[in-house]
Amino acid sequence: MKKKKGGNGHDAEVAAKDESGPEADPGEAGLAAVDQGPGKSTDEIEALRRDRDELREQLLRRRADFENYKKRMERDRGQAGFEAAASIFRELVTTVDNLERALQSGASPDALRTGVELTYRELLTFLESQGVIVHDPVGQPFDPQRHQALMHEVARGVPDRGR
Repeated sequence: MKKKKGGNGHDAEVAAKDESGPEADPGEAGLAAVDQGPGKSTDEIEALRRDRDELREQLLRRRADFENYKKRMERDRGQAGFEAAASIFRELVTTVDNLERALQSGASPDALRTGVELTYRELLTFLESQGVIVHDPVGQPFDPQRHQALMHEVARGVPDRGR
């Protein structure tokens, strides 16, 4: 500790700043620098130290709570995605089962076609229940906001609008 003449004429004790490692406590240095002149008692300094320690503990708890919150949200987000995919696949299993039965039946081509048409309608119903809307773009100009191009092919009678 060094003695230093304060601006008000009183002597004040100032702690030498120790930057030797993580044990250095900047709060202690700040409290030690407090003018212990008239009106400042050791009880007041101890109360400030207790307040500082309490605030530090609150900060550490809040940090830990926030880290736990982030981890929980990430875990919940992953779980929600998994459950959404599982729900969709569960719905598709019946369609796959119907297709498998149709292939194994060895039925006549007409019966096979009827089964495939039923399965097709079942799949379309499921997709619509999931918010998928089927549009037939034949004869409409390509709109990149609504359509997805799978390939580019020149068609007779349709003007090529460039790429």
